[in-house]
Amino acid sequence: MASSLSPTTLSSPFLKSEFEFPSSKRTSSYSNSLSFFHTPSSLKHTIIIKASVSEKPLRPVTSVSAPKQITKLPIRKIPGDYGIPFITPFKDRLDYFYNQGRDEFFNSRIQKYQSTVFRTNMPPGPFIAPNPNVIVLLDANSFPILFDVTKVQKRDVFTGTFMPSTDLTGGYRVLSYLDPSEPKHGLLKRLMFFQLKSRRDHVIPEFRSSYADLFDQLESELASKGKASFNDANDQAGFNFLARSLYGSNPGDTALGRDGPKIVQKWVLFQLSPILKLGLPKLLEDSMIHTFRLPPALIKKEYNRLYDFFYASSGFILDEAERLGISREEACHNLLFATCFNSFGGMKLFFPNLIKWIGRGGMKLHTQLAAEIRSAVRSAGGEVTMAAMENMPLMKSVVYEALRIDPPVPLQFAKAKRDLVIESHEHAFEVKEGEMLFGYQPFATKDPKIFERAEEFVGDRFVGEEGEKLLKHVLWSNGPETENPSVGNKQCAGKDFVMLFSRLMVVELFLRYDSFEIQVKDSPLGSSITLTSLKRSSF
Repeated sequence: MASSLSPTTLSSPFLKSEFEFPSSKRTSSYSNSLSFFHTPSSLKHTIIIKASVSEKPLRPVTSVSAPKQITKLPIRKIPGDYGIPFITPFKDRLDYFYNQGRDEFFNSRIQKYQSTVFRTNMPPGPFIAPNPNVIVLLDANSFPILFDVTKVQKRDVFTGTFMPSTDLTGGYRVLSYLDPSEPKHGLLKRLMFFQLKSRRDHVIPEFRSSYADLFDQLESELASKGKASFNDANDQAGFNFLARSLYGSNPGDTALGRDGPKIVQKWVLFQLSPILKLGLPKLLEDSMIHTFRLPPALIKKEYNRLYDFFYASSGFILDEAERLGISREEACHNLLFATCFNSFGGMKLFFPNLIKWIGRGGMKLHTQLAAEIRSAVRSAGGEVTMAAMENMPLMKSVVYEALRIDPPVPLQFAKAKRDLVIESHEHAFEVKEGEMLFGYQPFATKDPKIFERAEEFVGDRFVGEEGEKLLKHVLWSNGPETENPSVGNKQCAGKDFVMLFSRLMVVELFLRYDSFEIQVKDSPLGSSITLTSLKRSSF
């Protein structure tokens, strides 16, 4: 992705591991922050945990004046319109949530306009979002422009056409809402990189400990009731893991106790309720959460409990924040958001989906995963290490495939910085400066022009050289899987951290069990998983 940053700020300053690679895989790129972008193909998709954060002062990011785009595709006027103000956005909202549902809302318009690029209105619309007008991008060719910060700006568009009240984040616009052109963006992202680097050695042991507790609980519940709910146990294990690994603090030993996950869920609801479907009666739900905001004052007391926990647990990170020129208070609100909304929210959404897709993969896939994972761990002396996980190509592919088919953050927004030409597979479209662009990621990452059997979960899709070529179309981290987070882009600061604990989830599951069976139901936030069988490891 192009950028106006200096080589110093173009580094990928996240977690790179201090583990030993086999000699054939060693490369000097691990000692040079800039050369990370030239990693050999054999290492491109390695989870790397060694930070290379420069101590040089940040320079403000400035936009680049790009030459006028040239396209070989025929120019087509963007089809669709926004209709009658207030009335059409309201009708579109009802279609999106109730009359059609999200996927059919987009599919029907693709068929109507014979285009994967078109104009429509996105919820929530009136009265929460005064301008619901968006240009929709629903194919793998047009979607990636949403990540190109030389062409689009990402200020206050994290949740879409509206922004939640800053009263929900201590009065601060936190990192997710900042554009890279804002000086505070680089400072806060550096702080996140610092935290991840500082705590890298705690990730694997704390994950194994927290999720051993989860599996013990599930086994006990399964033995007594004949079934076990995965989601609630996962929420508690995930929150404990994040607190222990990133902060060295056990929530159960503090005033927060076991209340963290429930408080986070309520706090997230206050931010995202305008774009959620909770399953209440249509008119009640639409008038209550899609038309007016929930008052932040109702969650303030509970949010303060979270804040107090993170402030007390973050001393060394807050010291670094002050060194960077960020107040301890602003830093703490950002740490809370990154941990609870981004990381915990991702685990809450993605882990049930991961279990769902692997569970549906059946006995053959389970047996292959168990054999591969156990063999690699045995070869590593019985230890779960990052080096061992690099020798599990099917396991890595399964995680990529789950992120492709069911990305935890499906909606992406950006505003055009200047007049643009956007290309689908068939046409080019002219976009004016300031227009809002929107992409629904599951359509882009299930584009049949890119992926064979695009609607199917194919566990070994990304195995081998040809499979790895497809990784540039895996976009869950607010950027292609083949690119890396930096202070100059909006790619998830914890991209490699998320990939690491997602892989650990699969590893722990198949070290412990040969196979499992599940029941799946939809929920407002992803899938609800009930385990009906866990077959203990037999080899």
